[in-house]
Amino acid sequence: MLAVLCLTNHRYGFHRDELATLDDARHLAWGYVAYPPVTPFFGWLSLQLFGTSLAGFRFFAAMAAAASAVLTGLTARELGGGRAAQLLSSALTIPFGLAAGSLMQYVALDYLAWILTAYFLVRLLRSDDPRWWVAIGGAVGLGMLTKYTMLFYVCGILVTFAVSGRWRDLKSRWLWLGATCAILIFLPNLLWQFKHDFISLDFLRHIHERDVRIGRTNDFLPDQLKLTLAAFPLAMAGLCYFLFSPEARRFRGLGWMFLVPLLLFVLAQGRAYYLAPAYALLYAGGSVFLERSVRRWGRPWSITTWSCVSLAVVANIVIAAAFCLPLAPINSAWWKKAAQTNDDLAEEIGWPELVETVAGIRDSMPPEERVGLGILVGNYGEGGAINLYGPAYGLPPAIGGVNSFWERGYGDPPPETVIVLGLTRASLEKVFQSCQTAGQIRNRYGVANEETKEHADIFICHGLRVSWPEFWKKFRHYG
Repeated sequence: MLAVLCLTNHRYGFHRDELATLDDARHLAWGYVAYPPVTPFFGWLSLQLFGTSLAGFRFFAAMAAAASAVLTGLTARELGGGRAAQLLSSALTIPFGLAAGSLMQYVALDYLAWILTAYFLVRLLRSDDPRWWVAIGGAVGLGMLTKYTMLFYVCGILVTFAVSGRWRDLKSRWLWLGATCAILIFLPNLLWQFKHDFISLDFLRHIHERDVRIGRTNDFLPDQLKLTLAAFPLAMAGLCYFLFSPEARRFRGLGWMFLVPLLLFVLAQGRAYYLAPAYALLYAGGSVFLERSVRRWGRPWSITTWSCVSLAVVANIVIAAAFCLPLAPINSAWWKKAAQTNDDLAEEIGWPELVETVAGIRDSMPPEERVGLGILVGNYGEGGAINLYGPAYGLPPAIGGVNSFWERGYGDPPPETVIVLGLTRASLEKVFQSCQTAGQIRNRYGVANEETKEHADIFICHGLRVSWPEFWKKFRHYG
């Protein structure tokens, strides 16, 4: 899987979310408006090792996805599974791993953190060695530095703890050392949030309200079938194995590691993919259950079963690769179908052309207007693209009010004239004395995406009606 991702991740271009991560990676901190610090840190490490190479920037996401597959197989082994169960459970994680590992976002790293936590918990339950609480605490802490939904998994751990009857661990120093470890790892981000008035809570509230408003959370339960495809029966087999099988008595509470986050995401109206990491544990349990069942069925049924399962696994992987990896020639029939299903693909197209267009507009301006010129952006994709490709054209850094861009300010001295992207004429005319359309955002493939459909016009604006500090106070927004 790692090899496939490394061989394909150089195609198309940076996704708009990756451009935000890349820009944040140039400003290392213990926190950011949109996410905790782990993802930008690995983005920074990628920049140090590989420069701005697209495949290099995505390397650690690909590595996290591949490691997740290996850990799932190791989890199956700890559950008592043989080679077949280990390989099957690993293979079942590949479809989502391909999707997560094809973009440098927190998704792949969050996936790894949940699976690592589950692996350590299985080691604890199997060995009855309380020292594993320290490893669990470390994984939880790293997970919290990756994505705050780790809290939902922690709730699952607490229920598992109760159901498994491990009350004696409350007297163990190892449990409290593990809890301390988790808190200490997460503490720098918590302090950052405190210093910034817990700005991420405002961000998350805004994003959640938007997702609910536009219907992204409507199909949470049906979309679980899209996440798992043909693997869904094995996932449910794994859940039943943990909850009811006498053979899994030692691991009885593990089913709640899935059920508790599922319930919490349903109640909180989360997006469907948030639950994806919880399936890895079910895949491990389902694979062990299938392997043990097949042994009792005899050779003819064994061959038939493994053939059907192998076919389903291959189908899952092929479908995921076809729709998630940047494989299809742009604008081919395959591409159009893939982009219709996975709109992330279209958001990887056109960023260099956008910056080239802005540079052309700058070059067409009178020399006196280029002095003190600023580039005002409406979203983080535009800001990240300007900051990535703009230096080659001598463009100034982007300024914007979205997420962490707002905290970096508008420059000193503030710009006198601005080229504006991603905002409407109506909104600009309220704050500038004059605005004129100077160009439009296009890409050489003619691909329709957020930039070309929703805010294609580029403006040149003069004369801010209020002072820059006053304007900046009201310009903050989230996306």
